Amino acid sequence: MRMHEMQAHLIRVQQSWFSVTVPRMAAKQAEQALVEQWRDILALHARTQCELDRVLHDHGLCASDFEVLDVLAGCRAAKGTPSYRVQEISERIHLSQSALSRLIARLEKEGLVERCMCPEDRRGVRVALTAKGRTLHGEVLPVQRAVLARMLADDRP
Repeated sequence: MRMHEMQAHLIRVQQSWFSVTVPRMAAKQAEQALVEQWRDILALHARTQCELDRVLHDHGLCASDFEVLDVLAGCRAAKGTPSYRVQEISERIHLSQSALSRLIARLEKEGLVERCMCPEDRRGVRVALTAKGRTLHGEVLPVQRAVLARMLADDRP
């Protein structure tokens, strides 16, 4: 092979290498960025959850307790007591059905919610805030929202 043929061959080999390697590297970098973004989201969630648990503890609640009260406080009913079925609450709260049932039982024992039979389905249970639960929710709402505003601000560390 002559010198210019060898140079041309080397250039084709380099171009082939770049055409395969550069996209792989870019894909790997994009994948790594995605993983880092996901881990940042998880870390932000964990920090926010811990901070919510810390500030709500003074009010006898944890973050999951407040979420149930908040969902129930937002319930509107055309007639009767505003309530949700346990299944409807579980669709809004990220807890298993059994964990949610235990949480609701504890909130009921504390007088914050009440359970009653579902009139349209005798196997179902509806949950509603009590007056005590509505009062506590109103007191704690600004505290919870302030934590969210602080923790989820764009200029977070």
